[in-house]
Amino acid sequence: MVRTPLTPWERERGERLGVLLRRARGERSMVEVAAAAGLSAETLRKIETGRAPTPAFFTVAALAGALGLSLDEVAVHATPPEAPEDAVA
Repeated sequence: MVRTPLTPWERERGERLGVLLRRARGERSMVEVAAAAGLSAETLRKIETGRAPTPAFFTVAALAGALGLSLDEVAVHATPPEAPEDAVA
């Protein structure tokens, strides 16, 4: 199975998600937040740095819960301004 390349919009969304998560994490360590979300610190690092720009919904939901963010906040702050019509529900 071949994965289609990400669009520039998808890459930007991933970068914005990473920035949001880093800010929300604040002084907490990656290990602490990842453990609270049930993820590896490596997975969190990849998401924060944009190397995993399209994490699974449940991964994002777990991180949002561990960081005290609502999914609405995540959607609003991680969605680039020039989002395609069907990108934000």
